Order: sequence, then structure tokens, then C-alpha cells
Amino acid sequence: MSVAFAGNSTTGLSREAGPLRVMVVDDSVVIRGLISRWIGAEHDMEVAASLRTGLEAVNQIERINPDVAVLDIEMPELDGISALPQLLAKKRDLVIIMASTLTRRNAEISFKALSLGAADYIPKPESTREISAADIFHHDLIQKIRHLGARLRRKPAVASPPLAPASPAALAARAPVVARPAAPAPALHALSSGALTTRPFSTQAPKVLLIGSSTGGPQALMALVTELGPVIDRVPVLITQHMPPTFTTILAEHLARSSRKPAAEAIDGEPVKAGRIYLAPGAKHMRVARSGADVVIALDDGPAVNFCKPAVDPLFTSAIDIWHGHILSVILTGMGSDGMRGGKDIAAAGGSVIAQDEASSVVWGMPGAAAHAGICAAILPLNQIGAKVNRLFAGDRS
Repeated sequence: MSVAFAGNSTTGLSREAGPLRVMVVDDSVVIRGLISRWIGAEHDMEVAASLRTGLEAVNQIERINPDVAVLDIEMPELDGISALPQLLAKKRDLVIIMASTLTRRNAEISFKALSLGAADYIPKPESTREISAADIFHHDLIQKIRHLGARLRRKPAVASPPLAPASPAALAARAPVVARPAAPAPALHALSSGALTTRPFSTQAPKVLLIGSSTGGPQALMALVTELGPVIDRVPVLITQHMPPTFTTILAEHLARSSRKPAAEAIDGEPVKAGRIYLAPGAKHMRVARSGADVVIALDDGPAVNFCKPAVDPLFTSAIDIWHGHILSVILTGMGSDGMRGGKDIAAAGGSVIAQDEASSVVWGMPGAAAHAGICAAILPLNQIGAKVNRLFAGDRS
């Protein structure tokens, strides 16, 4: 990808070293001050400007020349969704992270912003007096700035430190599935790049499709499901996307429109059937379980796993008890390593894992972790995953 920067027309693979320049745009002086302090405390980023309105941002973007903008949705004079295209018109490589409170209107605007070129979104807590909510907002915002900025510069991101030591319950939730007979590890073969390895696809016919995603996931999911009609008709499709409540409700509606198949947030206890897309609801882990002869959705409000709720690993590991090695899992763009442990268990049980490649991922964290773990049968661009999935469900085993 060729990227142009003001004052640097070489457009190479990386820009000059130095802190990421972040422009904070929010009409709340409290939020501006809070975010500015957090950014100022990081060694690899700095506050380029702190502005009250979208109009100020548009008028000053060329002078400020930021790498990343944190853009509030609701502001006087010019709101975030109106300022977004104007900012990108003046600086096409600007990484814009939309910030909004968790209302349905703001969630819908955030989805529209993604379609207009925003890199990501982040929900703001209703009140910064809620310490746990503020801590999560702090952690997630710094992670997003760092990882999205790292992609802009084409160099590895530095992981943010954990919020707090994991509780025993959280560690148990993250632990791999054990005491299950594992399939023999297949011989690995080198990719053409020589840097990563893949294993053969399972010889067992898949009976379910599991998908995990995070940053960049909504766009990737909507593109992917448009190609999966034949698969959705044949087997259930279960998706975990790192998202808060309300956002997952709207994402499910978008997936239904994109796929032209029934798609909704999963409901605890509902049967899992072919012909439907089940999306993990925000703030709940989604697993599958047996209930008599049926496979049903099992939602829980347990601790975050990999700093996420919903998380991908609980879905992946629970599916092995139901479908054993008859699982095809796909890990799409996202920060962190969620899905790698569960994918490792799926591969050990005889199932298959596909990871999105680095070039087509917004952030190559989750799929990159799976790829580097050597558990993937394929590492593919997003625009090739749908066709491959269709072929595998049609009987292809290579």
C-alpha cells in the first residue's frame, strides 16, 4: 500500500520514526482532557491538538497534520459524521476512530462512518465516574490508536499492558480444552514466503462454520457473508465479533441484509439450526451445548477472556464437544490473539482453521497469532476466503 504524507512525497513502506500524532476532537472538555492525559502518558504517541468541534478539525487538519484522529459523533457546528469525509478529503491516510456513547442512533452512525472510511469506532462510557468502564475505555482506546497507527507505519505494534492481573475464573475460561483425545498433529509445510507454516485441511466434512473477528471485523464480515449463501443453507454459522451491546444488534441486522439469510443476536437456550447466522450479543460470551438431542446456544456473563466479552475462544472450544473434528473456523482481522487458543484446540481435535492474511486485515493480531502458531490450513486474503469456504463445504479437502 502506498501512503502519502504531508511533507514527505516518497510514499514508502514507513514514515519517519517518532510518536504517533493524535488529534482529539470532542465538545466535552472533560473527555478531551481525559483522552489527552492518557495519550500524553504513552511513550509512542502525543497529542497533536485538542479541539472542540468538527469544524475546527476540518479547518486545521493541514496545519496539525495528525496521524490519528479520535472523533466524537455529537458536536456543535459540525458533527463527527459530517466532518469525517471532509477530513479524509484533506488527508486521505488519516486514521479516524469514531467515539460515541452506546445509543442505537450513535451505533448506526458508527456503522455509517465505517462505510465512509473511518478505521474503527469506540464506545464512550456514559460516565467517567464509573472506574471500571473508564479503565476499559482507556485500555481499548490506547490499543486502537497504537495498532491502527502501527499499520499506517507498517511496523509491529507494541502491546498495551494488561488492565489488571487475571482472576482465577478468567484464567480458567482462557485455558485450552483438555482430557480430549487429540488428533495426531499433521506434518507442516512451508508457505511460499517461508516465514509461516500451514497444515493440511481436515479430512472430516465440516458440520458448522465458526467465525471470530475484532477490529475491522464488521466490514470484513459483511463482505464475507455475501458469498456464503450455500454454506448458510447447509450448516449453522456462529460468529463472535468483539462489540458492545447495541452495536451487535445493528451488526446482526446488517449481516441479515448482506447475506439475505436470517441473522440475529443469539438467544440463550435457542436451538442451533442450519440456515441461520447466530451472532454473540455484546457483553455476553456465546458457547454451544447439548440439551437432549438438540444443540443450543449457551450465553454467560462470566469474566472477560483475552480482555474481551464476547470472546472468540469460548465459542471455539465449546464447539469441539458438539462437533469434534467436523469444524471449520475462520479468524478474521482484529487486535490481540483471541481465537488462537480455541483454534489450536480445533486443529488438535481434527478440525480446520483459516486465517485472514496480513495485507487484507485492518489489524493482523488475531489472525496473525493463529498463523504464527502453525494451526492454520490456509492464510488467505479476505476476497478469497468465501470461495474457499464454499469449496470445503462442497467436498473439497485440499
